[in-house]
Amino acid sequence: MTLSEEATERLADVVELQPTKNSELQDRWEMESGSEVHQYLENELGDYYFRDDNSLIRATAEAADLVDVEPGIESDPDAEGAPSRVRVPELQVQIVSVLAGPDEESESVVSVLHALRDEFDVDPDAEDVRSGLQSLRRKGVVEVEYRTVPTFRLAAPRDEIEVEAAN
Repeated sequence: MTLSEEATERLADVVELQPTKNSELQDRWEMESGSEVHQYLENELGDYYFRDDNSLIRATAEAADLVDVEPGIESDPDAEGAPSRVRVPELQVQIVSVLAGPDEESESVVSVLHALRDEFDVDPDAEDVRSGLQSLRRKGVVEVEYRTVPTFRLAAPRDEIEVEAAN
């Protein structure tokens, strides 16, 4: 199956962002709905992606070989726990740098938002911070603790995870 240039670029997004979900691809691809993303995946990339046990979108090994993009997540196959390296959007890189460590008290979305403002002089929407935290949680970098509100902290010491900004 030969892919168009657009399909190849979008497949590279799947490889880079995995594990991901429709809404992340919808934002990246500037589509109107998650249904539109699903249709595109099925019609154009059906042979190159699958959904894991948590219904998250992942690229096949063949897909990763087809595109010249590093996977969004790398782990030592013999190690358990957090991945050793992730490639994520810049906001998520910043989140990792300000988020509480694994032995510290977990933080709310609002707390992380304030830390981002203080550290980086940025003003992201709270929903963007929440979405970034959840994406990092799906990648195994962040863990959630449910108190009155969900709170977050790193799943492993900061120096054990290489976090790199994706293009």
